[in-house]
Amino acid sequence: MSKMNKQIVLKSRPEGEPTEDNFGVVETPIPTPGDGQILVKVIYMSLDPYMRGRMSAAKSYSASAEIDKPMLGGGVGVVEQSNNNNFAVGDYVVCATGWQSYCLSDGTGVLKIDPDNAPISTGVGVLGMPGLTAYYGLLKIGQPKAGETVVVAAASGAVGSVVGQIAKIKGCRAVGIAGSAEKCAFVVDELGFDACLNYKAPDFKEELAAACPDGIDVYFENVGGDVFEAVLPLFNDDARVPLCGLISQYNATELPTGTNMLPALMRDMLTKRILIQGFIISFHFDLLPQFLKDVGGWITSGELKYREDIVEGIENAPEAFMGLLKGKNFGKLLVRVAEDPTRN
Repeated sequence: MSKMNKQIVLKSRPEGEPTEDNFGVVETPIPTPGDGQILVKVIYMSLDPYMRGRMSAAKSYSASAEIDKPMLGGGVGVVEQSNNNNFAVGDYVVCATGWQSYCLSDGTGVLKIDPDNAPISTGVGVLGMPGLTAYYGLLKIGQPKAGETVVVAAASGAVGSVVGQIAKIKGCRAVGIAGSAEKCAFVVDELGFDACLNYKAPDFKEELAAACPDGIDVYFENVGGDVFEAVLPLFNDDARVPLCGLISQYNATELPTGTNMLPALMRDMLTKRILIQGFIISFHFDLLPQFLKDVGGWITSGELKYREDIVEGIENAPEAFMGLLKGKNFGKLLVRVAEDPTRN
């Protein structure tokens, strides 16, 4: 066992895009579990867009990361010491690890996972929070019906890729939006979407309209900004918009300039009876058993595929996270903190 716990701490709160200067690398002694606690050695650390909000001191739905403390986030690890009867040494678990190589937990919110069922990395990916986000947002808010058109922003990412595939399973036309020709090819050729458009293309709006000849019934929003502006004119009556994320705005320091789209949006919401509903998946963990049954089954049957983008070494987490906010990742972004003994 390493004698030190390597941590990535928040040194300062960013103004606009995060930089390397906002992070620090420190080493502290590995903590000792107290009564009822477990010590978890982190194997995979999850990087997710919501973490940009945690870097801010602004009030939100969850607590902000503290200065000079490890960045907040989830991960997968193995129990190395246990003073908790619910967990044994050697158990693989998903928990709130933070950006560090070891963490303590009292067991609250900790989920055991079986490496014989699926790779343990999926516990923070397709079978974890991102997958559940896609499952809840599409099925509970989007409520797709066979024959409808479902459009998904950030379609090659951890959430969007699952949304589109579930839409296809439910008999819908799935149209993705991504940030490169390579990502679009993957979304169509590997994931089975009906079409995927590169939002950076000069004729993106025209291509999107052509890909949705019958309009848009469900739009799964992960991006906002110019992408939403292209989608807005295409909404059908009674369209549904699960509002999951707005990654194009996370680094903004002021309101965008340009055309004010709010009046047009409000008019269409009224006249077309459009439902736009934001959601935070941590309020819906009661769906976890059904989600694991359904999505686990679709993975086993080959109906649902996933891709992981794994970065080696916890010291590379800040750079990888900054790239995530710019769309540089391809699939679910993970940091491998330690060797995964379950992989050959």
